[in-house]
Amino acid sequence: MAAREKGEKPHDLNCLTIHELEKHAELRMDKQTRDYYNEGADSGTTLLENSTAYNKYRIRPRVLRDMSLIDTSVPLFGVKNSVPIGVAPTAMQCLAHPDGEIATARACKDAEVAMGLSSFATNTLEDVAKAIGDHPHVLQLYLFEEREHSKKLIQRAKKAGYKAVFLTVDTPMLGRRNMEIRNQFKLPKVYKIANFAEDSDSAASETVMNGASLSAPSSEKTEEKASSSTKGYHDGKQRRPPKGPITFHTHAPNPTLCWERDIGWLKEQCAPEMEVWVKGIATAEDAHLAVHHGVDGIVVSNHGGRQLNGALATIDALPEVVEAVDRKIPVHVDGGIRHGTDVFKALALGADFVWIGRPVLWGLAYKGQEGVELCLRLLSDEFKLCMGLAGTVKVTEISKDYLVKVDKSGFISRL
Repeated sequence: MAAREKGEKPHDLNCLTIHELEKHAELRMDKQTRDYYNEGADSGTTLLENSTAYNKYRIRPRVLRDMSLIDTSVPLFGVKNSVPIGVAPTAMQCLAHPDGEIATARACKDAEVAMGLSSFATNTLEDVAKAIGDHPHVLQLYLFEEREHSKKLIQRAKKAGYKAVFLTVDTPMLGRRNMEIRNQFKLPKVYKIANFAEDSDSAASETVMNGASLSAPSSEKTEEKASSSTKGYHDGKQRRPPKGPITFHTHAPNPTLCWERDIGWLKEQCAPEMEVWVKGIATAEDAHLAVHHGVDGIVVSNHGGRQLNGALATIDALPEVVEAVDRKIPVHVDGGIRHGTDVFKALALGADFVWIGRPVLWGLAYKGQEGVELCLRLLSDEFKLCMGLAGTVKVTEISKDYLVKVDKSGFISRL
């Protein structure tokens, strides 16, 4: 067994990198699940660039500094997070492993890492909160056109101890995901969209992503109820909101969202227990608006490359957002992070924190809770090693002085 520092868990010799973790997960997921988790919009250009854009940056290491005591921790929502890494909200984790979000929450608790929970999770927000305990957890929110549905969810989250709502703002309509269309993606009927299953107006436990029935053909009543879900539309005179049981494709996209009306309402609903963050900012202009409208934080995100194909990679969008915010509120980033050095680069470019999505799903598919723990340990170990080899002992020391940028011709420039 390879040597480890005192108190550390032994290496998994079958899986020493996130890339290897992805390969293991591919063998354990069925095609429908693998395509759903891993696909980007259209040709996948933005999905790919989210990862490859990190290669444009190189680290400038400093030497002859005392690296004997490295502290990777950062404060988050008033609690110490062991590393500047959180688990991003991703939908329907039971597709990867039967324990789903519960396994992820337990792994986050063990690693002292924050967790984001998708509104469209396959375990309830209350059960996930119990599994993660006192460590910070946040709720990703799609603000539905019929606000009462979102209001109920917010009240439940406040009661369960969630620290913030991360409002997804990059889905006024859904990006085109061709494999999802071709596969006619369906949530197996053994699972449910748990946060809406108890809603008397929702047949979410009996529906799939596009609103079709999961029940046997003989269950005509269930089919009729599920198939009644319809998308919202504008009839030329006024907006007609979605109708029927809550499903992702009919209710999650909301083209009516706007700064002036919705942020203020959301802050009122969340106060005082939960902060309001916006997830999906990618420009300085929108960063200025976020500060103006009093949000508590920003997540620079392009929805994992699943929305607007051809959009900026998040690491490329990050610097202008950081500059626009000017330290008035925290700026986090997600998308494409596959190694601890990527975490270091994101922090050097001004991010306060990063969120990890697909690698966690791969870990979950690999070995459930143990696989998520492995994913977080790999990234944490790599990040700590990068800090030491770059010449930093505290996260607050990481700055753009540690990076150069490489252009297409191979020339480097200081930031």
